[in-house]
Amino acid sequence: MGFFSAILGFFGFGFGISIGLLLGYFFFIYFQPTHVKDPEIKPLAEQDPITLQKMLPEIPLWIKNPDFDRVDWLNKFIEYMWPYLDKAICKTAKNIAKPIIADQIPKYKIDSVEFETLTLGSLPPTFQGMKVYLTDEKELIMEPSIKWAGNPNVTLSVKAFGLKATVQVVDLQVFLAPRITLKPLVPSFPCFANIYVSLMEKPHVDFGLKLVGADLMSIPGVYRFVQELIKDQVANMYLWPKTLEVQIVDPTKAMRRPVGILHVKVLRAMKLKKKDLLGASDPYVKLKMSDDKMPSKKTTVKHKNLNPEWKEEFNLVVKDPESQVLEINVYDWEQVGKHDKMGMNVISLKDVPPEEPKEYTLTLLKNMDLNDVQNEKPRGQIVVELTYKQFKEDELDKGFEETQTVQKAPEGTPAGGGLLVVIVHEAQDVEGKYHTNPYARVTFSGEEKKTKRIKKNRDPRWDEEFQFPLEEPPTNHRLHVEVISTSSRNLLHQKESLGYIDISLADVVSNKRINEKYHLIDSKNGRIQVELQWRTS
Repeated sequence: MGFFSAILGFFGFGFGISIGLLLGYFFFIYFQPTHVKDPEIKPLAEQDPITLQKMLPEIPLWIKNPDFDRVDWLNKFIEYMWPYLDKAICKTAKNIAKPIIADQIPKYKIDSVEFETLTLGSLPPTFQGMKVYLTDEKELIMEPSIKWAGNPNVTLSVKAFGLKATVQVVDLQVFLAPRITLKPLVPSFPCFANIYVSLMEKPHVDFGLKLVGADLMSIPGVYRFVQELIKDQVANMYLWPKTLEVQIVDPTKAMRRPVGILHVKVLRAMKLKKKDLLGASDPYVKLKMSDDKMPSKKTTVKHKNLNPEWKEEFNLVVKDPESQVLEINVYDWEQVGKHDKMGMNVISLKDVPPEEPKEYTLTLLKNMDLNDVQNEKPRGQIVVELTYKQFKEDELDKGFEETQTVQKAPEGTPAGGGLLVVIVHEAQDVEGKYHTNPYARVTFSGEEKKTKRIKKNRDPRWDEEFQFPLEEPPTNHRLHVEVISTSSRNLLHQKESLGYIDISLADVVSNKRINEKYHLIDSKNGRIQVELQWRTS
């Protein structure tokens, strides 16, 4: 009897399980609850502000403000590099802090302050967005929004009066909105000379401070006092318009500003070889500094003379005496056709003693290739006298700010007049119907000056300066600037205008300096950047 009960119980249990699964599946499929509705999906743009706030409790700046750019790539880069940046930053911070601490601890009768632990943790800061400003000056302005909720571990060991105390900083939170300015932009790596940092608003700083294991920030009143103290101290130092300036490279060297004047006196040449078949040559000398865009200096032409004497003096600007050389070329003047080169040589400025005149007698060569056999042919000699005068410290340009201030007019300027300086920087989107080889023509009071011509370029950059000495301020005058393209290949349309502007000079007289971009008249999209200065004595 017991055996049969066991068999039936087994089958009954199995049968009940099967029936239960079938009934459960039937009710699940055919009897759905009526109070549950399918979710309604809407784009984010159609959501109301309250719903958006619930979905996204902290909306990124690049969503709220269209002028902020998304910089996820930068966050990825910092996240990957953070273990290495952590060590590098902590090492630099220790090196900076140690001498400061060593100078301060004697004032408070403290024996020593040492870092027991210094790490920024495993959580890198994040950039919520970045705003970039474009100006007509040689600078780049960025305003990133930085948030850092990190887990650093900074432990300081303080010894005084035979006692030791341990101070620990943990759970740091920093929210910053700095303005970072890179200026001036220079043509050498890293392409900017200084970094200027300002805070656009007071920063938010929150952290835990433990002394011998106890959290000091939990003491009533201490937390708010420390918060306000840090905000006020940082704001007093770096809140805009106050800035932290970090020099990356020497602006004088990076921008290749003048550091001295080379006084060159061309004395004479001897035993020159004639280039003309009939009669003697007509020599003249061209002087030029290497790596300099300024036009060459030229002596007068000595007609039919193979042993000419000039005794003419010239001044050339020196920007880097360690690398620059003076190039001396002697030419035979021709009334028609190309002038023949009679010889050349160079003098390295690093071999010229400062503040001391020195005479050089140079053998003329065909070129500076020492292996060229043609340099063995006699071509004559030239004698020059050089004097290098280096600027004093107070005469050098001190920095970028001086490029934005107007210099004084040179000596001899009339008391009521001044010097009008026109700097044609660049043009953009200029295009001709037949050719695009643009140059700029500046016309003022009947006087006309031109920039160099740049072939096949819709965005030419000239950076050329022109000066107009005036006896009175040009308050009622206008400056005419026209961009022109020329081509010798197109005989029917050798010259065409790419656009022009007329600038009233009343503003530059009152403001002393204007640097703006102007839309060219009679041009579809063309623009030109012109800087004007009014210098008075």
